[in-house]
Amino acid sequence: MRVVMFGYQTWGHRTLQALLDSEHEVVLVVTHPKSDHVYEKIWDDSVADLAEKHGVPVLLRNRPGDEEMLRALAGARPDIIVANNWRTWLPPEIFDLPPHGTLNVHDSLLPTYAGFSPLIWALINGEPEVGVTAHRMDAELDMGDVVLQRSVPVGPKDTATDLFHRTVDLIGPIVRDALDQIEAGTAVWTPQDRSRASFFHKRAIEDSRIDWNWPAEDLERLVRAQSDPYPNAFTHHRGERVRIVSAAVSRKSYGGTPGRIFIREDDGIVIVAGADARSGKRPGLVIRRLRTEDGTEHAATDYFRTMGGYLTGRP
Repeated sequence: MRVVMFGYQTWGHRTLQALLDSEHEVVLVVTHPKSDHVYEKIWDDSVADLAEKHGVPVLLRNRPGDEEMLRALAGARPDIIVANNWRTWLPPEIFDLPPHGTLNVHDSLLPTYAGFSPLIWALINGEPEVGVTAHRMDAELDMGDVVLQRSVPVGPKDTATDLFHRTVDLIGPIVRDALDQIEAGTAVWTPQDRSRASFFHKRAIEDSRIDWNWPAEDLERLVRAQSDPYPNAFTHHRGERVRIVSAAVSRKSYGGTPGRIFIREDDGIVIVAGADARSGKRPGLVIRRLRTEDGTEHAATDYFRTMGGYLTGRP
């Protein structure tokens, strides 16, 4: 089949590589210009560079739909469009243009975690598995009929970085298998259960700010979800921002006021956590390692020399 690819960053790069390695012909690639957004500088393998290396025409666009693009798409005569990590809405005159429509590849188990940063949100929320979905694009965000879906389990110590590497490895096989089924006429399209749909916004630095009213279990997952190279979960100590690199849920229960720097436990320092921490029935968050604003990483037991005082959301 003749394929036009819309995509960006490493997700789009993996998709394009899978198409180039297949028997299908990539006739045009549309990707975004490089961005300074903190999350778009992570996993930023260039789709444009890969396309140009293989002699595939490239269009750079922040948003689609201008007359030049529409002419280029029509002239490319695609049998199908394949999209992955295209950051803006595609209009019907694009996604319905080819005979087989547009296959969108999304890194969540739809219908849950539609939208942005699904791996991070899923890990924060304690989901037991994450994955990749190939579905037909329609006018609603990530809500079209599903053709293939693959999953991987989430382990108790997994970080968002671990889950990224596992799920990005699913892209190539799922793209090739979906296109083979579509071309052979054997694809089975399953409507999504819209009552289960959830939609998440693009993450920003504010979303990494620690709220010590959260239970320690949720905060520990937030730290793992904001693993390097993502912007780490952060809090403030004596007016200075500190980034939490490694943490655990305490073995014992601790009572008091959320954010209190309380006591040493094992190889870390316990911070009282949870809106109901006053009950003394909840664990705290054990900070093991942290990073100061100058980039220096510290063991928490070295950084917090004395107990007492508070960690706060703002200076």
